[in-house]
Amino acid sequence: MEIIHLVMGKANPDRMNGVNKVVYQLATRQAQAGVNVEVWGFTRDLSINYGKRNFTTRLFLAPEHLAVLDADFLIELEKLNPKTTVFHLHGGWVPPFFKAAKAIKKAGLKYVITGHGAYNSIAMEKSKWTKKAYFQLFEKFLLQNAEAIHCIGASEVASLQAILPANRSILIPYGMEFNGRTKRRPKAEGPFVFGFIGRLDYHTKGLDLMLEAFANHYRNDPNTSLWLVGDGAGRAAVVAKMEALGLTDNVILWGAKFGEEKDTLLQQMDVFLHPSRNEGLPSSVLEAAAFGVPCIVTEATNVGGYVKKHRAGIVIPNQNVAMLGQAMTQCSRMHRYGLDEMSENAAQMVASEFSWSHIVKQFNQLYA
Repeated sequence: MEIIHLVMGKANPDRMNGVNKVVYQLATRQAQAGVNVEVWGFTRDLSINYGKRNFTTRLFLAPEHLAVLDADFLIELEKLNPKTTVFHLHGGWVPPFFKAAKAIKKAGLKYVITGHGAYNSIAMEKSKWTKKAYFQLFEKFLLQNAEAIHCIGASEVASLQAILPANRSILIPYGMEFNGRTKRRPKAEGPFVFGFIGRLDYHTKGLDLMLEAFANHYRNDPNTSLWLVGDGAGRAAVVAKMEALGLTDNVILWGAKFGEEKDTLLQQMDVFLHPSRNEGLPSSVLEAAAFGVPCIVTEATNVGGYVKKHRAGIVIPNQNVAMLGQAMTQCSRMHRYGLDEMSENAAQMVASEFSWSHIVKQFNQLYA
């Protein structure tokens, strides 16, 4: 069987794009397991500006919305064996995927799709009426003709049932690399560090809630700091909020960091924060937990159930600044042994629940 992942982009892990990171990791692990796997990407830049990988990558010019697909993409489709090839589309509400799905079906090929959180109820509220019309005209065809719809969180399964009853949705979480990673090593002296890594999407990631909660916590515990690692369109709003709350000396904006630089910062955090309003399954939380960094997350992250089960952090209701601040205070006042135990639990959570070897087998069943 040949698996072809279709993504907007190049599956480059060194970008602030969670979908591309996950596709890269999944394809890498599938190739290591002996799966015949490729990644096909729609992009406006066909240059090979990514590192060496163990799977084939084919790039095609991205069409503008619902414009005609790259002729080379259609030519490559005709070369595939319908009996042994399965496409895996990554992303929801992506106009080029409607055209791609029609071309895939026309070529006699099959596909599955992962929405990466695009179909949960909160995501559906954004541009609600536009999405309702788009669903009837395009997205409904895409979902109905998929052999299966892969969901990464329970919230997405429930939301899909509401818009497309009797759909073929299957819940499989992301995997996370865990090779006995070096554990967190916060400084013995200095401020207690709360941290966030990811795209600076001010509203979706709940950065406004994070800053307000941190301001409340800081009033009672000034020996603390907040690190934001990442970049994005919400940076200006974050800076404005910092200034309004008087936090410019206590919040550090590190900008986008990758590889060893990012890992070094992550390991120095005492607690990881992710108060998102809407998620599929945030890879940054799993990455932090793999390093043994306890996490404070909202229910909306879809990782709360795992965190509770393994006592790997604290789960709070969505959009609750007071409880977020209380969770920060609880962690900062926790005895070091208690925090260390939570750290071990976080690493164990990733090792047991998100092992790529186990998840690759689940995907093999999905494709079958």
